[in-house]
Amino acid sequence: MNQAILFNDDIHFDEGQNAWSFTGLMSGQKVIIFIKQTYPDKNLVITDCVRFDWEEAVEIWLENYEPDLNNEIHLKL
Repeated sequence: MNQAILFNDDIHFDEGQNAWSFTGLMSGQKVIIFIKQTYPDKNLVITDCVRFDWEEAVEIWLENYEPDLNNEIHLKL
């Protein structure tokens, strides 16, 4: 799989969005990714496995869609 986006290691819980957030670089543009969960847990331990699952979900999403006008991607997992 070709990587469409380079992910940064800056995962944090965004209280305003009530979602996990991290950034990436796509075609020279900073993209902000929000991962919303049915039951958000801001105390979740982000293991490498969780991070890789989220990054893979973004890659799959990007096969069909583009970030919005604010360069944001909102996924509900």
